[in-house]
Amino acid sequence: MCVPMNSCGFRPKLYNVAAVLCPLCGTRRAKRGCPALGKQICTVCCGTKRLTEIQCPADCAFLGNAREHPAATLVRQQRRDVSLVMQFVRDFSDRQSQLFLMIAAFLQRAPSIVDADIADAMQALASTYETAVRGVIYEHRPTGLPAQRLVTDLKPLLNDAGKNGGTAFERDAAVVMRRVDQAIVDARAADPENPRAFAELLMRVLPQGDEAEPPANRLYL
Repeated sequence: MCVPMNSCGFRPKLYNVAAVLCPLCGTRRAKRGCPALGKQICTVCCGTKRLTEIQCPADCAFLGNAREHPAATLVRQQRRDVSLVMQFVRDFSDRQSQLFLMIAAFLQRAPSIVDADIADAMQALASTYETAVRGVIYEHRPTGLPAQRLVTDLKPLLNDAGKNGGTAFERDAAVVMRRVDQAIVDARAADPENPRAFAELLMRVLPQGDEAEPPANRLYL
């Protein structure tokens, strides 16, 4: 087929002009070649997921340039991220802060978990602890299977943290779970097209430790 050299004979149907979407977010156009993934990704995912979800090679030109000249948009996002997290824990006690960080560390290592499932799990756990505070032992269950798995994996950590804590721990735990649920709403409002807005926020802002790692190879699907 002869390809026309000017627009006079151009027929769009002969060519694939559809935008290629970023495989990470699935919403924005893929414009930047990622050497770590071997595929095109969007600039936002490149900037926000490098060295967290993306294991960037040391010789990546985009990584080197970002270290030398942080983009204004990235700096603004970092400030927004820190501001959001500070808002989440604004009035926590020491124990509530520790509990929040323990849950956050766990969620950082929960592959494929989305914000909706985290919210489902947090709501069920909060209801369970609130019921216990009133002296009634009743386990509220999440509506979705991924959230049920998340609750199952979190329980040993929560039980260990709450040893000899009694009603005071149950009350603190309920407060933290409700705050995480609200934090998800706030994170999604800032990034409405991203189903992992809160999960990725934790990965960007909080240090990644090994103390709250979920079961190996657990996929929350």
